[in-house]
Amino acid sequence: MAFPATPALTTDCVVFDDQRRVLLIQRANEPFRGGYALPGGFVDIGERVDDACRRELHEETGLEIPVDQLRLVGVYSDPKRDPRGHTCSVAYLTQTRNTPVKGGDDAASAEWVANWRELQLAFDHAQIIADAENLLLQGPSTNSEPER
Repeated sequence: MAFPATPALTTDCVVFDDQRRVLLIQRANEPFRGGYALPGGFVDIGERVDDACRRELHEETGLEIPVDQLRLVGVYSDPKRDPRGHTCSVAYLTQTRNTPVKGGDDAASAEWVANWRELQLAFDHAQIIADAENLLLQGPSTNSEPER
């Protein structure tokens, strides 16, 4: 049986530190090479989305987050969100202390940024961060643990 063409599945992770700064990477590759973006990337075949989020976060920043500390922000599926083609991203939120980070994999650098609203962010990442910030203002989630 042939499968229909479908969007690529990606994940993005919004991480706030205890000073309400957001963790951003500087992209090493196109599109948006040199631009700021959230840590994230493509989900591998056979991989859970929440595990992909944690893997990408670790590969690109060195930060390790337990799966029970991920909170779903939303699903972003605008067909024009990625110039490479239609991608659907599942975004998560987590918080941590001001932990040292270092860019790796396809991230040229990683840093904690207070003034993210002043930056031109890649893709629709400004909207994802704003949505995550709104979730934080709502307080703790009653269902903070992702479904396994």
